[in-house]
Amino acid sequence: MTTAPKRRPTLDEVAALAGVSRAAASRAINRSGHASRATVEAVERAVRELGYVPNPTARALATRQSGAVVLAVSHHDSELFADPFYAHIIAGVSAALERTDLVLMLALAESELGRARLERILRSRRADGVMLLGLHGDDPLYRLAEKLDLPVVYGGRPLNAEPAWYVDADNRGGARLAAEHLIGIGRRRIATMTGALDTHVGAARLGGFQDALAIAGLDPNLVEQGDFTEASGAAAMTRLLAAHPDVDAIFAASDSMAVGALRTLKAAGRSVPGDVAVVGFDDNPIDRYTNPPLTTVAQPIKQLGWEMATMLVSLIEGEQRGPLILPTRLVVRESSEPHPA
Repeated sequence: MTTAPKRRPTLDEVAALAGVSRAAASRAINRSGHASRATVEAVERAVRELGYVPNPTARALATRQSGAVVLAVSHHDSELFADPFYAHIIAGVSAALERTDLVLMLALAESELGRARLERILRSRRADGVMLLGLHGDDPLYRLAEKLDLPVVYGGRPLNAEPAWYVDADNRGGARLAAEHLIGIGRRRIATMTGALDTHVGAARLGGFQDALAIAGLDPNLVEQGDFTEASGAAAMTRLLAAHPDVDAIFAASDSMAVGALRTLKAAGRSVPGDVAVVGFDDNPIDRYTNPPLTTVAQPIKQLGWEMATMLVSLIEGEQRGPLILPTRLVVRESSEPHPA
């Protein structure tokens, strides 16, 4: 009677016993890429316990680490990186990666061509992990991320999913602060210009605004949609003035939109804050120099980028870090001063 050969333990079994990801176990075994001391020790114990022997061919492939990570943005225009929001995100990501030997690659991945290029980079292992930013609706990047055997961190929550690893700001709470401030200074015909509503951030800021108005017994339906850009803010303000000429306050879902609204209000002969108070969201440096200086909800944008990169590095090293929500706060300036007595 022939005895069947004993089955060799797999890398997946080593990873499960060590309590780390498959990729982290591979890095620890092969001494490649980034692996923390705790991860290496846990994997070594699992290897000894299981009697695991690496496959020479697989080991050769696994040691081909890239030493790079990707920040992929679901957008098609390279001028996007001139936007203060994205500029601060990149600054934060870069600051976090300075503590490592990882190189940052930027990728625009809204078009089919851009996504195909990104997929080639990731599947060829020219990156050790990826951060996804600016996703809309049922973005194809979600499906790409699900197929990858790489750590993935989301900047902002997806609209219809709850991934294991993301960093976001308290968008709903921040928008509620803005609306409560406008109510508190005596405004009663308060409108909002939303960001893109096929994003979680756009929907959350609209939700926080409407929460506050509904609690105060005010009409929460003075709403015009935009896409976070200055041009969309100017256009939305024009529509609001036409539909609701008695509007006395505006909450814009981004500072860029608020700047567009200020421009339209000035052209229409409306004073700010005398006729219409205006509040934005972001706290960009330009807010101090608008006319009048802009009240806004501050979110820690650079920290958001730093935390995204820090979370990704931890995942690459085999350490698990859950989702993170960063606080927001109201910064009051002249664009929302109270009505004179």
